[in-house]
Amino acid sequence: MNAPDKSALLAQAVGQEPTNGPSWCTDGFTSGQGQGFFTLLAAQPLPAAHWVARSDALATELGWDDWLQSDSALSLLSGNRVPPTALATVYSGHQFGVWAGQLGDGRALLLGEAQTRAGRQEVQLKGAGLTPYSRMGDGRAVLRSSIREFLCSEAMQALGVPTTRALAVVGSPLPVRRETVETAAVVTRVAPSFLRFGHFEHFAHTEPDETALRRLADATLARFFPQALDAAQPYAALLQAVAERTARLMAQWQALGFCHGVMNTDNMSVLGLTIDYGPFGFLDAFDPGHICNHSDHQGRYAWAKQPNVAFWNLHALAQALMPLIGDSDVALAALEPYKATYASAMLDAWRAKLGLTQSLEADQALIDDLLRLMAADRTDFSITFRRMAQFSTAADANNDVVRDMFIQREAFDAWAARYSTRLLAEASVDSDRAGHLNRVNPKFVLRNHLAETAIDRARTGDFSEVQRLHQVLQRPFDEQPEHEADAGFPPAWARQLEISCSS
Repeated sequence: MNAPDKSALLAQAVGQEPTNGPSWCTDGFTSGQGQGFFTLLAAQPLPAAHWVARSDALATELGWDDWLQSDSALSLLSGNRVPPTALATVYSGHQFGVWAGQLGDGRALLLGEAQTRAGRQEVQLKGAGLTPYSRMGDGRAVLRSSIREFLCSEAMQALGVPTTRALAVVGSPLPVRRETVETAAVVTRVAPSFLRFGHFEHFAHTEPDETALRRLADATLARFFPQALDAAQPYAALLQAVAERTARLMAQWQALGFCHGVMNTDNMSVLGLTIDYGPFGFLDAFDPGHICNHSDHQGRYAWAKQPNVAFWNLHALAQALMPLIGDSDVALAALEPYKATYASAMLDAWRAKLGLTQSLEADQALIDDLLRLMAADRTDFSITFRRMAQFSTAADANNDVVRDMFIQREAFDAWAARYSTRLLAEASVDSDRAGHLNRVNPKFVLRNHLAETAIDRARTGDFSEVQRLHQVLQRPFDEQPEHEADAGFPPAWARQLEISCSS
């Protein structure tokens, strides 16, 4: 059974939205999968709702500039006035490598699919209350995690990383108990689709239903991977396309020093988007074994392990698609391009971060040796690469601005000599390379201490730091001298920050 017509019901429930607000599609991808895929439900009211932050840039992209400033927007995005076609989807998945069975949108409410300037986009409220999939949770999100997701979603977009987006955060004095009593918030998330590996796992394992699985896969192919429809094995082609997107995403994460923290299969996007910002973090001191999630006691999701974990998750997706693919050898062959795609994308990313425009066989060793030296000396990841723009190949060059990042000066000098020779081999011009590197290596990333400072002020009702930091992160490659402190070394107290799955 398909969901009711969204346009008519939205008008009944929400009233006539301004013409520059959401224009809801009537044949939404997610809701069109049938009642076994979702549950229709209403949000739980959020008392004394107020704006915490809004993304004007995203609103402009969607064509909702004026509407986002309206009372109607606040009412809709707080969950206080939603269409009766709002729904939560069911999915399953592996959590920390262990099969967890049925999961689902435990605190996410899909308002529907909207027609925007950026094309069809699903609009979802995170923290809008209980759903049938909340398990033992309360269906709410707290202010701190909502602010972190808002800031990082939009920061990743500015960095050029495929991601779900965050349109707004709405706060409330409603108490929510986690380790302590906190206040509730709702973050509005936007994406072409929130479809996860876990959606396919659900219909393959928890509630095996080959008809439902095929329907989901066919709809995914038709909407997002139409080029795969003409393949001899369309479902294997779907798997390969997802694998290649995931490989490229992993290379971008690694190159930025981004740690996701909870790479469960239910947190993996079929579209190759960064999804579900929880205990994420950007590397400060470079430690390949860094674990950003305090709840990850085994270190499964450490920075260096992320590419292999993604490949493991893709095998879980392949297993879910086996009823449709039919041949394990075909499925494994569809996954194989992940390795080459990731290796190529990763090497290209490291070359770009060092300003190497040509491909030479010795480049991998040069890159690996730099990373080993950075790891040994725990140099700051973002600052080290940003300072590479100031590296000079001149015979009498003083490269102390980079050299000072390292404790092992002689080891760095030896590496720097090799680097300089490599740059000269392709007639690299320092000034041209500097401009390129400053467009590749960000000066500003969302470090945990920056987010924590903004959250601390927000808890007092002062959202100005959230809004200021959001604006800084929209221009991560610009110098922004007025915000120089945001690009500096983290303070000593930042080492004590712990981010967990609790939100």
